[in-house]
Amino acid sequence: LVCTGHHTDAHLPLESFPGIEKFKGKYFHSRDYKNPVEFTGKRVIVIGIGNSGGDLAVEISHTAKQVFLSTRRGAWILNRVGKHGYPIDLLLSSRIMYYLSRICGPSLKNNYMEKQMNQRFDHEMFGLKPKHRALSQHPTVNDDLPNRIIAGLVKVKGNVKEFTETAAVFEDGSREDGIDVVIFATGYSFAFPFLEDSVKVVKNKVSLYKKVFPPNLEKPTLAIIGLIQPLGAIMPISELQGRWATQVFKGLKKLPSQSEMMAEINKAREEMAKRYVDSQRHTIQGDYIDTMEEIADLVGVRPNILPLVFTDPRLALRLLLGPCTPVQYRLQGPGKWAGARKTILTTEDRVRKPLMTRVVERDSSGGSLVTVRVLMLAVAFFAVILAY
Repeated sequence: LVCTGHHTDAHLPLESFPGIEKFKGKYFHSRDYKNPVEFTGKRVIVIGIGNSGGDLAVEISHTAKQVFLSTRRGAWILNRVGKHGYPIDLLLSSRIMYYLSRICGPSLKNNYMEKQMNQRFDHEMFGLKPKHRALSQHPTVNDDLPNRIIAGLVKVKGNVKEFTETAAVFEDGSREDGIDVVIFATGYSFAFPFLEDSVKVVKNKVSLYKKVFPPNLEKPTLAIIGLIQPLGAIMPISELQGRWATQVFKGLKKLPSQSEMMAEINKAREEMAKRYVDSQRHTIQGDYIDTMEEIADLVGVRPNILPLVFTDPRLALRLLLGPCTPVQYRLQGPGKWAGARKTILTTEDRVRKPLMTRVVERDSSGGSLVTVRVLMLAVAFFAVILAY
């Protein structure tokens, strides 16, 4: 098992920034960032608006004189805290949302996501709105960036055209003088030099069946774990990948032929290219629930919700309406755990518990992971299933 992840080698494309060799200030990759104290009173440019770029711009703005956040395309900014204060991934990673998005198609899903993000702050007014749709790029997760922008401590700029000894000239013709530091939050590349020719990486693209198995090996004795960038948590996916890999190693599961695996790899690559903007950042994408359910099918642990509607409706509703947590894949099949049902039913209690440091009377009209509107959608969804 190779579990080195994809944040391996710093991607520092200095050749794309003419004049950087003449720049007299300090410049480095975000990997080498330590703390904001050293930027006190300085004018700083952060290049890149991924998660690292957004986090750096926010943190450094507390000490720097001015922070400029440079972006080629802009970005959609997703907040961690959702409605009623619940973690956004708990609200978005439910099966009902997943099924509805598949039924509605990408256009309606993009409209919904963009509306939700623009309700928090107008991306066009803040200079962040990209030309691409919300789901055509990995969103940037940041709660504080709009606050720092509206305070004037972070200024959003376009792509840097060139550097001089002390200034940055942007593609729109604007110029910022007296720049002290440039931080390249330009992402990472990955490679497997210790595997020789077993796994070849070209422009951050790699051929792996289900993003796990190299298709060209005589025997399936090698698996890559965690080489995926989902809109959601990586570790639950990695766990399922590991469970599947061990089954294959033990001979309990078999892989398709090499030609079949390559056909699926090429199909997945084409679908990714159609959906995402062309970037080395978008070569290992995978939707969270889609990936979890796909691998769970291979392992033999995907929950069968329809029978539970009649035998355990309370659990069925939680599986459909609640967050798709890893423990749901311990209900049945290999690795089944007796405590899985109770853990699923008490998920919301564990979310609320750490926050309730002051005892207050719970308002029955307050927020919940399962709202009446979502419950009605679930009933309608089941009705459609039963009708067919």
